[in-house]
Amino acid sequence: MPEVGRPAPEIALVDTHGTPVTLAGFRGTPVALVFVPFAFSRTCTGELCTLRDNLAVFDRAGVLLCAVSCDPLFALRAWAEQDGYTFDLLSDFWPHGAAARAYGVFDEARGVPRRGSFLVDAEGVLRWSVVSPAGQARDIDGYRLAVAALG
Repeated sequence: MPEVGRPAPEIALVDTHGTPVTLAGFRGTPVALVFVPFAFSRTCTGELCTLRDNLAVFDRAGVLLCAVSCDPLFALRAWAEQDGYTFDLLSDFWPHGAAARAYGVFDEARGVPRRGSFLVDAEGVLRWSVVSPAGQARDIDGYRLAVAALG
């Protein structure tokens, strides 16, 4: 798992339209990476709906919110459309789980990411992280505190 205060691991993913996305491409903007196990699952949907409904927390601080899953981009696009997510959903489908592995949250036994969230500052340094047990949603207040601490 990457250390807070150290450079965040570089990742290369695709968004829901197949456009390549890299962490380095966001340099100059803080980024919240939110790894989720499964598109359309109850807990993951609940978490992302909470983030959707609290997007102002990130927007006010200029933080780009990105959810990351090993689901294919087509499933992520359908999920975003169904639930009205306006933030980026990024596919870690291939090479399968490479980004989740780089952040130390890939569950090898299940083939999916664990619930890990990482806040990367505008210079690419990891400033906050949290990993939750399977089936346990992350608390929005943790995000609020982490984003406020960037200021």
